[in-house]
Amino acid sequence: MKQPLTIGLDAKRIVANGTGLGSFGRTLANDLAAIEGLSLRLYAPDGGRDELRRQVPERANLCFCQPPAPRFALTAGIEKALWRSRGITRQLQADGVQVFHGLSGELPSGLRRAGIRSVVTIHDLIFMRHPEYYHWPDTKIYEWKFRRALREADRIVAISECTRRDICQLGGIDPASVHLIYQSCAPRFKAAASAQEMAEATGRYRLPDHYVLSVGSIEERKNALLAVKALQWLPEDIHLVLVGRRTAYTEKVAAYAEKHQTGHRLHLLHGVPDADLPALYARAEVFVYPSRYEGFGIPIIEAVGMGLPVVGCTGSCLEEAGGPDNLYVDPDDAQAMAHAIGLLLPGAEGREERIGRSRRYIERFANSDAARQYAELYYSLIEELKN
Repeated sequence: MKQPLTIGLDAKRIVANGTGLGSFGRTLANDLAAIEGLSLRLYAPDGGRDELRRQVPERANLCFCQPPAPRFALTAGIEKALWRSRGITRQLQADGVQVFHGLSGELPSGLRRAGIRSVVTIHDLIFMRHPEYYHWPDTKIYEWKFRRALREADRIVAISECTRRDICQLGGIDPASVHLIYQSCAPRFKAAASAQEMAEATGRYRLPDHYVLSVGSIEERKNALLAVKALQWLPEDIHLVLVGRRTAYTEKVAAYAEKHQTGHRLHLLHGVPDADLPALYARAEVFVYPSRYEGFGIPIIEAVGMGLPVVGCTGSCLEEAGGPDNLYVDPDDAQAMAHAIGLLLPGAEGREERIGRSRRYIERFANSDAARQYAELYYSLIEELKN
């Protein structure tokens, strides 16, 4: 049996983000908690959202930690940000944390001076590859955090080959110094939704009989407009359901559908609880992920796990996530998107075979056993101190 280790995790996204980085953190924290010898302390600047925090239940070897309550309401945001970038290090020392893991591409300062080993997971560098999707000051802040993480981290992890290439090219570091650990999706996306769950989802969200599904923030980079444009080349009874956070871009998407007489076939769902997503996948006929650039694309893994064929876009890492039996089109070619969807609708030749091969393909991510690989990284850092 290996020696006990106290691990600190950056839990800001775990308690605040419903999808993406939040899903990654919650899945990893739960899997790490199942490994004997690890004691986990999850550090978040506040309590976040109850329904998200409850997805990582506290237990004998896992607890949440927060800073003292802000002294002044007007400066609460600044105090939380300063704690997360600097003040947390003192708390980590006091709590006996041996390794701190930055789950979302950043680390607090002073870890090395405090004698705390560190791991950082970098999901993407979209703010450097495509700064046009961000406010200019934000790109500079994110880049500063990225470069600080490279200096501070004892181990750097990328979630895909695409992200590893970006880290090395944009960060100017040796590929050998970046570990690749694929992430998988939560177990609930690997089991069939029950008839009752699907019926309840149908009623709750007024789902159409036949629909194509897309999950992710409805923002410009995610390129949902491509799928909306594709509707005009699809059968009239095929609808599009977009699930994700509403943004200004959402209004552009809705306006386009109305202008082109497809508004009645577009369904926008916001604030959908994570627990309802499997039923939405299960009721769909095809999943589309038209994003222009991603670090990996977990929704593709979720969709394939739920038995859906996928149409993604070329240009980043979606082929790496979905494998060769799903279809990929240019992010500006709506007619190609429609054609690909048509090739994957129920009854299409080879559809079920594609789904079966894709399910076998994504087993490599589940079998990567990300938690075990991270645990080995943590222990390797402690072993270095002995040599």
